[in-house]
Amino acid sequence: MSLKSGLCISLDPDIRRIPAHLMRGEQPIISFLTQVIHSTRRFASAYKINTAFFEQYGRSGIEAMYRIREELGESYCIVDAKRGDIGNSSDAYARAIFDDLKADAATVSPYMGRDSAEAFLKYENKLVYVLALTSNPGASDFQFLNVNGQPLYSVVIERAMNWDRSADLGFVFGANRLEQIADFRIAHPNVPLLLPGIGAQGATLESAKTANANGPAFFSVGREILYSSDGEDFAEQAARAASRFLL
Repeated sequence: MSLKSGLCISLDPDIRRIPAHLMRGEQPIISFLTQVIHSTRRFASAYKINTAFFEQYGRSGIEAMYRIREELGESYCIVDAKRGDIGNSSDAYARAIFDDLKADAATVSPYMGRDSAEAFLKYENKLVYVLALTSNPGASDFQFLNVNGQPLYSVVIERAMNWDRSADLGFVFGANRLEQIADFRIAHPNVPLLLPGIGAQGATLESAKTANANGPAFFSVGREILYSSDGEDFAEQAARAASRFLL
């Protein structure tokens, strides 16, 4: 799949940071994210729904997630749930994300091996992002372990690239992993990447530009856009913040 490189806005609701005037309404999460989507659509190449940020609010949060998916319409939608299970459980997760939420892409954890991802990989015209090398400090606990002379994350990529699939395959790299991304691009110049970690997690826009060079990639930004203002001008300020993240 050929993807335009650029900004992916992470839609991560936090009611503690939603402007106070919206909290007086009946559906503050829906109202907040809907206005952010409408104000930023001209800047965003994609939007990412992290299911955990909605699930934490129970039924109302899940209902908000579906409403927000409807608001996205034809905008490219990535569901970030990092699913990783086997058998009927994996089938159910895949149906929930691709058939029900109608996502264009999903994130998958490969820890349990090929059969934890194959339910997702059977979908045509979808993109499956496999976790490879993440931006968090705990990544070193496992992802850099030496496996026959290679770091574990590199073995994961090598194995995943050989899985049977109908879907397109991509990988998640923390945007701060510039050296490893550069090595990946030499071997796989056309494989899509999802690059979280810009802003609050420490990676800079310059690192995103470097990571995006010579290959299809989305870099995701959330808090720096969503919560750039806590006043009634929040949507306008979100658009201004999004414009600053254009490559």
